[in-house]
Amino acid sequence: MSTSEQAGQPYHHGDLRRALVAAARALLEESGPEALSLRDVARRVGVSHNAPYRHFPTRQALLAAVAAEGFAALSTRLAQLPAAPGLGASPGLAAGFRGYLGFAREQPGLFRLMFDGTLEKSADPALWAAGEQAYDGLRRAVHRLAPAADRAAVVAAWAQLHGLALLVITGQLSEDLVRDGGLDALADRAAAILEAGLRTAGSP
Repeated sequence: MSTSEQAGQPYHHGDLRRALVAAARALLEESGPEALSLRDVARRVGVSHNAPYRHFPTRQALLAAVAAEGFAALSTRLAQLPAAPGLGASPGLAAGFRGYLGFAREQPGLFRLMFDGTLEKSADPALWAAGEQAYDGLRRAVHRLAPAADRAAVVAAWAQLHGLALLVITGQLSEDLVRDGGLDALADRAAAILEAGLRTAGSP
């Protein structure tokens, strides 16, 4: 149990670390990673400004924990989404596209933090492992379609998917493409196009 002082009163929190990460995620969506501070997170949770340092010695450590949680959530999303029948792309690839784009659209601040290069993934084992787990979902889907696909093919597939996600969250696509289920249709069509390319590419 974590204890801190707020306005002279003892504050008891069953899982302060989790509460801090949750607060950071909320603030991230409100104001972006640049404006997020440990002091703001402490204020949101209702603890003293020193309390977060018991779990996160630096702001970067907190952001890394938030990003790792984001990658874990993305992995779960990719694994659980069912395929929509009859849309052309394989179930894994189509569902993966829909899950990836939906995640980016619902949590753009978290998505940007995960991928904008602010965090050095190799310096944080938990963050690195979470990122690799999420990437494995796409890698497996590509290899099911094209067993001989090399690393460049997997990266090309990711680039198409990630580029589309960035177009969505930065408002670069016309509204008629993404409203009323349009995002899912766009994701499935993009997955079908990618699948066709992977199937006809042959061995590297």
